[in-house]
Amino acid sequence: MILRQFLHSDPVAASYLFGCGGKASGAVVDPVGDIAPYLQAAEALGMRILYVIDTHLHADHLSSARALAEASGGEYVLFVDAAADFAFKGVHDGDVLELGNVVARVLHTPGHTPEHICLVVTDRTRTSEPWFILTGHTLMVGDLGRTELASSAEDGARALFRSVQILRALPEYLEVLPGAYSGSVCGRKLSGKPSSTIGFEKRNNTAFRVEDEAEFVRAMTADIPPPPPEASRNRAINSGRDVVPA
Repeated sequence: MILRQFLHSDPVAASYLFGCGGKASGAVVDPVGDIAPYLQAAEALGMRILYVIDTHLHADHLSSARALAEASGGEYVLFVDAAADFAFKGVHDGDVLELGNVVARVLHTPGHTPEHICLVVTDRTRTSEPWFILTGHTLMVGDLGRTELASSAEDGARALFRSVQILRALPEYLEVLPGAYSGSVCGRKLSGKPSSTIGFEKRNNTAFRVEDEAEFVRAMTADIPPPPPEASRNRAINSGRDVVPA
């Protein structure tokens, strides 16, 4: 198993390169900014980038995933129902992406956005049990993702509540690797520690541990902070419905 975490400060975000070193097969998740570091890391590891995955159509920043997919020859991946005006590899809930001895199972986890996915990753050379989950802006360390950037806040919160039940049912030992950390505009109580476990978050993440749907919706729709600058424009560009400003 190869895993590299890229922490960004402007915007605050986390990206990942992971895959099978033995079979030289990798994927990049939620790349931000200059694509050179991902290409250089893959080259240094002797790894082919087979997939470039956006967990969702981002509103807080411009994705560099399509540019990286074109440069690397990998397939650009989104949830199958993502409202994007360009060709992409559409994945369904339960689909498995093969990366040599490493596999990533897709979980559809709407709420932050309707098309949001998480990736449950297993290294079959170690065990058949999953090792970590890439959670994008759904479950982050200390909080859950805001719900009003791509739907009404209440509709997003109800969808997120259902997604939370799926995540809470995962093994408690499972490592959580989110797409953002403290300083991101996509959560309210985010930790500066960019990783956790399902079990720790179940016990210590105020939003994640709420079990009543009505209480959850009230909490997620209260005191919503201002939207990220250019949120609508960023999401439009990331969906192919607008162009990157010159």
